Amino acid sequence: MTRMSMPRRFRSLPFLDSLNDYSAEKLKSDLIAGLTVALVIVPQSMAYAQLAGLPPYYGLYAALLPPIIAVVFGSSQHLATGPVAVVSLMTSAALLPLATAGSDAFIAYAIILALLAGLIQLLLGVLRLGLLVNFLSHPVVNGFTNAAAIVIATSQIPYLFGITVDSGEYHLQTVFRTIRAALLHVHWPTLGLGLLAMAIMVALRWLSPRLPYVLAAVVVTTVLSAAVGFERNRVIRAERIYDPETVDLLHDYNSLAAEIKRLGARRVELTASIKRMEGDRSFTRHQVIEGNAELAKLMVNIQLLSSEGSLLRSRLRDRWFVAADDGSGELAFYPPQQMPERASIAPGQWRLQVGSGPLDEDNLLLRGGGQVVGAIPQGLPQMTFPDLSLSAMVDLLPMAFVISVLGFMEAISIAKRIASATGRRINPNRELMGQGLANIVGSLFQSYPVSGSFSRSAVNFQSGARTGLAMIFSSLVVLCTLLFLTPLLYHLPLAVLAAVIIMAVFNLINVRGFIHAWRAQKYDGIISIITFTVTLGLAPHLEFGILTGVVLSTVLYLYRTMKPTWWLLSRSSDGAFRRADRWSLPLCKHVAVLSFNRSVIFANVDHLEDAIDELIETMPDLRHILIVGYAINELDASGEVTLSTKISNLRSDGYDVSFSGLNDHVMAVMHRTGLYEKIGSDHFYPSVALAISAIHRGGCISSGAKCPLVNPQFELEGGIYAGGQADPRTRLSREAEIAFLKQSRSETENS
Repeated sequence: MTRMSMPRRFRSLPFLDSLNDYSAEKLKSDLIAGLTVALVIVPQSMAYAQLAGLPPYYGLYAALLPPIIAVVFGSSQHLATGPVAVVSLMTSAALLPLATAGSDAFIAYAIILALLAGLIQLLLGVLRLGLLVNFLSHPVVNGFTNAAAIVIATSQIPYLFGITVDSGEYHLQTVFRTIRAALLHVHWPTLGLGLLAMAIMVALRWLSPRLPYVLAAVVVTTVLSAAVGFERNRVIRAERIYDPETVDLLHDYNSLAAEIKRLGARRVELTASIKRMEGDRSFTRHQVIEGNAELAKLMVNIQLLSSEGSLLRSRLRDRWFVAADDGSGELAFYPPQQMPERASIAPGQWRLQVGSGPLDEDNLLLRGGGQVVGAIPQGLPQMTFPDLSLSAMVDLLPMAFVISVLGFMEAISIAKRIASATGRRINPNRELMGQGLANIVGSLFQSYPVSGSFSRSAVNFQSGARTGLAMIFSSLVVLCTLLFLTPLLYHLPLAVLAAVIIMAVFNLINVRGFIHAWRAQKYDGIISIITFTVTLGLAPHLEFGILTGVVLSTVLYLYRTMKPTWWLLSRSSDGAFRRADRWSLPLCKHVAVLSFNRSVIFANVDHLEDAIDELIETMPDLRHILIVGYAINELDASGEVTLSTKISNLRSDGYDVSFSGLNDHVMAVMHRTGLYEKIGSDHFYPSVALAISAIHRGGCISSGAKCPLVNPQFELEGGIYAGGQADPRTRLSREAEIAFLKQSRSETENS
């Protein structure tokens, strides 16, 4: 197949390049891989939408177009884009302070969040700022991901146990409430189906990871749910509950909810009025202060009423009833201890479904079974432009930035890992644009934020995908599901979706990452642990965990840059120059080999001065200082001026200074500023070994004793090692050593 003529700006798309020489064999491989991924993405995307606080079918919307856009405009042909666990959790965390989960406002905010995240990613890609992800170090990401995995798993406990609880200010508070509620009134059929789904997934994955274990668990539990009538709901009037205490609680709760709603409307009105007064000079400062005082009082009242409302909701949820036919043909509901004698009792226990809003006393929902996905709108999402609100965009922008960067980090790490196995090249900036366009286009079709999925990308690659067409085939299956198969998903238990999420996030838990970071550098391990602790402790405010890790990493980097370490080198018995204190090597009294491990810039040049001064104080017989510059990657103006002044002072005091191992960039700075000529060309050496060979001729007067800097296995012949060799880092030949030292000696004599 030959490539058709097309505009130049599209010719470099990896997706189009991959279609060159496309064959029937590749088509077969892509089709199989696409169908395999689809078997995972349909149930998984619905589960992740539930995690994000959205109706499950919004996960299907997010799995429809974004995967196609990402694979066409991105650089990876195996990356499976769509709903993912961490981004779904962060979406929920960003939106819960603004709206009730699942409400119309919540859904609208989720779509705006996808648009903002996409615009940020696209802008970063266009400006070629993919390197910004480097601010998220591996220890930070590891700490955050492990904490997020725990938050994700524990957030699904209410669905798994069939209970409803109010969210606390922090996630750990919600977990404690969940445990308490689970101990009091767990719904055993719900828990049983969830555990059955887990058992199926574990067993099938153990048999073969390539089996569609997620789909199998969903099919089995959905069929079982439909067969046994797992969902049993009744919509009744309040008068059908024969319990005065429950009815009184219901009235009190609705009155309280109405008052909270009234105060909430007043808060919105008052906030707008204060902003108007602040921008209008006709209002006095005293009026603005009075408005803020009234707003603060209003907020306190709302908080108090909300706490009281939470207690009333808990009391209503804790009550359960038995149903009986009272002779009218309808079921009446009684507390167990108040059931009339000889009543015809219907099977099951019934509880009020109490959300966060008021209850309609003419349409109360009582649940006698478990919760299922329910009716899914059949058909494709309508194309609509997000209803942009400036205040909402300002509120969502910080989390949109975190989602865009963290989501891209997850996507690019997966893409690079697969690319290393396929030999293909990944362009981070192009991948940023691909992910950004996927979120932007998705937001136009009611998608919430998406990213690259590790599990689905691995399935795509392992199933033999050859090009990005595999993801297009996968999206076509999602399309068919929305058009024709949504009625089959009605009886899918929410507990099974929770089980899918819990099983998926086990892959995010990486305890070894903490150990690895600690072994590499203790401070990296500490940063990883602190990031984990802050993220878990402050959840659902996840952005604070990321911010803490980034700030700690940046501060630590600046600290290491501003306070570099240095040490003295000496020659070991094998001829190599090593750190003297670590290897217990003797030092020369007259020549100090100083290794400075950072660039010489304004932030740390004083430390180089201090190191030299310390050498002078502690080594009374010192005559020559050799500064080893392998780690000096930069020399700025402040460093050059300070270095020039210091060298002048040292030489006036009778000390000499030489350099070895400086790179071309630093040498160029010295040439441009004249520092090279001031120091002298005969004081620069490519390696420590050559420098010592030249310096030793006149710098070491040890009363006949051999200098520790000279390898005892070799003898000096006119400054040249007989049979010796240069520092292995330079790999200079014997002839090159001789030529260099002859030139150095000639320059010294002429000067």
